[in-house]
Amino acid sequence: MRTYKLTIAYDGTRYQGWQRQANTDQTIQGILESVLSEAAGIPLEVDGSGRTDAGVHAWGQTASVVLPSPAGEEFFLDTVNERLPEDIRIREACLVKNGFHARKSAVGKKYEYRIDTGEKADVFERRYSFHYPCCLDLEAMRRTAGYLTGTHEFAGYTDKKDKSGEKSTKRTIYDIIVSGQGSRVLITYDGTGFLYHMVRILTGTLLEAGTGVRSPESAADALHRKDRQKAGFLAPAQGLCLKEVRY
Repeated sequence: MRTYKLTIAYDGTRYQGWQRQANTDQTIQGILESVLSEAAGIPLEVDGSGRTDAGVHAWGQTASVVLPSPAGEEFFLDTVNERLPEDIRIREACLVKNGFHARKSAVGKKYEYRIDTGEKADVFERRYSFHYPCCLDLEAMRRTAGYLTGTHEFAGYTDKKDKSGEKSTKRTIYDIIVSGQGSRVLITYDGTGFLYHMVRILTGTLLEAGTGVRSPESAADALHRKDRQKAGFLAPAQGLCLKEVRY
């Protein structure tokens, strides 16, 4: 048996998220499994590093797949990619030690959230950023981010228990970087892992601080109270992109 680590990019606009679902064939995992199985001639299962929501994009999603015999890089990058839809691509494929699991072996993730503050949504970026036509105080957003970095119980920053089956809401955020130029604002999140909707709720919280709706200190209150109602709104999916998974 041979285990392969795949690095995958996809435009999540027309898909119902990563995880396969019984009621739709429009999921990234489901399509990958179908195409890989057809190309290999046997049923295959693909394990992802995490379950991105419907509409969320990825540049560095990772997955693991076990094949009964060796496969060259060209099998994934040529044969499989030729059969995939044009908005899903395997960027890299490498042989790894048996026992590697894309989710269980991961030690960190990096996400980016893009915001367009222009009066009108940018024609070319509208599918990959949240159009939020407001004047943002980036310094207030950075102060808010300071309360959210570190190791905390993030029960107030998730909409439900983690879908992977983990019951703990404790996570470590190494850094939240808020940068901007013109009408473009980028928030980068780097941490051990993130709960269901966590990055999008963190983003909504930072945006509320940036428009003066809340104080930076209120972000800490939501942490301490573990109360979802104390945190910000759920930012839309299209602005979010999974950039990197570390092992």
